[in-house]
Formats: sequence, structure tokens, C-alpha cells
Amino acid sequence: MSAIRVLRVIARMNVGGPALQVTALTEGLDPSRFEQRLLVGTVGDDEADYLELRAPHLTAERVRGLGSSPNPIGDVLALNAIRRAIKEHRPHIVHTHTAKAGVLGRTAAMLTHAPIRVHTFHGHLLHGYFSPLKTRAVVSVERAFARRTTRLVAVGANVRDELLAARIGRPDQYTVVPPGIELPPAPSREEARAQLGLPADAPVVAYVARLTNVKRPDRFADMADRVAAALPATIFVIAGEGALLHDLRERVHGLGDHARFLGWRRDVETLYAAADAVVLTSDNEGMPVSLIEAASVGCPAVTTRVGSAHEVVLDGKTGFVVDVDAGALAGGVLRVLEDPSLRDRLGREAATHARTHFSRARLIDDTAALYEDLANAQARS
Repeated sequence: MSAIRVLRVIARMNVGGPALQVTALTEGLDPSRFEQRLLVGTVGDDEADYLELRAPHLTAERVRGLGSSPNPIGDVLALNAIRRAIKEHRPHIVHTHTAKAGVLGRTAAMLTHAPIRVHTFHGHLLHGYFSPLKTRAVVSVERAFARRTTRLVAVGANVRDELLAARIGRPDQYTVVPPGIELPPAPSREEARAQLGLPADAPVVAYVARLTNVKRPDRFADMADRVAAALPATIFVIAGEGALLHDLRERVHGLGDHARFLGWRRDVETLYAAADAVVLTSDNEGMPVSLIEAASVGCPAVTTRVGSAHEVVLDGKTGFVVDVDAGALAGGVLRVLEDPSLRDRLGREAATHARTHFSRARLIDDTAALYEDLANAQARS
């Protein structure tokens, strides 16, 4: 069979899990088996551009209007651009990532009769984003598009189950393909702390996130206050920016130089190597790539029980999964910080779990097998 042509569409390549996965697939799929084309939108003013920060070499076509916010004129421009790309590329598979790209990309695929339509749910918008009325509208839209989609990909089993509970798609439509990562080799703990200007012997807690409402930086601040009250020497390192950056700076002002803001970092492996624990404080997640990255470096995590976070962090084995509550988060963090032998054991188990289940090679192999199965089924029909 000749190479399978794939047109990939993502609303924006802001720093985060979807951009990382799209990059891995675009770079990693065998070009003799897959001919790929990537369409991307523009990032918001308060977001970091993954292409500029971490993948400037990646070949991608910017599509005007294909951003995160709905805009009637921009949406029409983006839809027409995707339709033109489909007519030019004649893809066997149109694969969309993120909600807006899912709507526009699958609409264009239907209008141009693209034979195979795949959409990846890197998470979902069912909790923590919109009012109940708008959430119901989002669910209705996703149900309608699911009926016209060949295969739905979920990044975790829990993500799939929550979508099915909302009656989005059928069980037989879903394939679970977890994220896969490959970070550069991490420096030693001592080297990492020296590079970041951190004390060699202080407890260090890392927080890596877009600072937006759903990530709950206010909950991080509450957790930090509680941990600092018990262990005053603790340093809290925040990597990320966003609309709530100023609010978080104000909220942790009382921690003084024990709260360090690093902005977006290319070298997240250095941050995780320096940390004793990483925390995730969100109200909603898909499969948190920041936790996978931390685990791959051997940094244990404490996370709220949201989305598929518990598929990355095995409670009591690679970290702790706790209630969506600042006190519970603080309790988990203190358990790690106050027991170095526990921290080391959790870190070793985390690294093993990440290598086994979340490698970039596994992501590429799983996706290649999915594409070939779909193409072969289409050829037989």
C-alpha cells in the first residue's frame, strides 16, 4: 500500500499536552508509511507558543482564524482554509485535536467527503470550564460530531468513560492512546538546583501549569501556605504563565523569596530533577503530561483526583492522588517532603511506570497501528 496521507489539525500549539503529542506524531511517524500535513492556529496573548519555545524546526501551516475563541469571521476563514488543504492533500485520514479544531476540521472533512475522520480528546470541557447551560451546548455539539466521526481517541480510560457517560460516541468508536514523551537527559539533583539558583538542601515543590481558572492556582497558593507553615524552609517553584499570573504573585507574596516564578521553560527536565515533589491542583484534566514528564525524571507527584491523573500517578506507589482540596494536597506534599526514603521510592517507581506506559515510541506505534487499521478497513469497504 502507498503511504497513508494524514491531515492533522489543531486549534493552537500552546505549551501543553496536545502540542507535545502532535509534535511527537508529526516528527515520529515513518515518512515512508505516512505522508503528513499539519495545520495549526495561533496561540493567545497570555500563552507560550510551543513551536517557538520547543519545536521551531517543525513544519506547520498557520491557519488564520484557527485559534481558541469562537469568531464567526475567523471560523469561516479557517473552515475554508481547511477545506482547501483537504482538496489539495487528498488525505485518507483527517485527524483533529482540541475542541475547536474538532468542530472545524470535521466539518471540512464532511463537506469534502474525506473518507476517515479521527478526533482526539486530550481532555474534555465537561467540568470546570463553562456554565451549566454552555456545557450542555458543548455536549450536544460533541454528540452530533461523534456520530460523524470514524474513530474517537481518548488519552486515558477515565477520559473515555466520562465522555461515554455524557453519551458522546459509542464504546466501539473509542481507542485509548495515552500520551508519550521523550525528554532530554536530566541533570543530577545538585546540578539542577545549581542551574536554577535553588538551595542544595531545602525542600522544593514544583508547579508547572498554564495559570488559568481550571488549573486553580489559588488552590496551589492555599496548599503552599499550609506546607510553609509546617516546613518553613520549603521553596515553591512555579513554571508557567497565564491570565492569573498576577493574581498568583499577589497571593503568594507572603512567602517572599520562597516562591520562585520561572516563566515558561524549555528545560522542564531540569525543574523536575531539582524538585522533591510536583503538584497538580486542577479542577479538570485529561491525561496531565506535566505529571508524565515529572515521573520520567523520577519526581513523585501529588495530584487532585481529576480526569486520568490517577492513571499517571499510582496512589501510594508513584505519588499521591488526593481529594480536590488544598488541605489534602498539602498533606500529600508533606508526606513526601518529610520522608526522604519514601520520596526516593516513589520517584523510582514513577520513573519505571513512565518508561513502561508513556514512552514516545509507544505513542507513535499505537497511532501508526490505528491509522493502518482504519486505512485497511476503508480499503476493504
